Amino acid sequence: MEFLQTVLDFFLNLDKHLFTMIMDYGSWIYLILFLIIFVETGLVVMPFLPGDSLLFAAGTFCAGVIGATGETASLNLWLILALLTVAAILGDTLNYYLGKNVGLKMLGLKIGDKQLVNPKYIDQTQAFYSKNGPKTIIIARFVPIVRTFAPFVAGIGSMNYSTFIKYNVIGAVVWVWSLTLMGYFFGNLPIVQENFETVVFGIIGISLLPMVWEYVNAKFLKKKNNQTL
Repeated sequence: MEFLQTVLDFFLNLDKHLFTMIMDYGSWIYLILFLIIFVETGLVVMPFLPGDSLLFAAGTFCAGVIGATGETASLNLWLILALLTVAAILGDTLNYYLGKNVGLKMLGLKIGDKQLVNPKYIDQTQAFYSKNGPKTIIIARFVPIVRTFAPFVAGIGSMNYSTFIKYNVIGAVVWVWSLTLMGYFFGNLPIVQENFETVVFGIIGISLLPMVWEYVNAKFLKKKNNQTL
């Protein structure tokens, strides 16, 4: 529980924590951000890390953020774009191979009385695949939790690797570049700085829209089919 509270605090106060980390760790912050994106996309048991908001916050710091003491914390935009794109590609690739080689075994693993991999998330991801096919790898990049399970499910389903890697690269570039550049161009606006937590929730809400749409659409079709019968 304490771990989850720590993650939630980091997630809701990314701007403050990133400022401190950049000042404290210097160039090591690039490795830290790389690992967060890699782990979120690469390990099916870590779907709760703040990918979308982290990219937006990183983009904001690429434009430079002035702290309360007048110090400026900044990141190199092109280095961030390159590193985090590679992290996203490698993460999905690792997840694909985990699904392909040990996926079915992992689905049966438990910690205490709880399954290591939540079957509900697998079902949600499979519903995405049935609707969108291979392009799910791209769409899922913008959907928290589903983006962590999409490459894993692709591996379980034995998606052809050449097909997977194509959508993996496209999805990584679109996801990382769009959110990072949004942060770069808009993150330092006063209204965003003063309401950063709200902006974070807004990014999450927008990211969840595809999942909400799929759920509502499935319910509507089910109801329509029942009425037809």
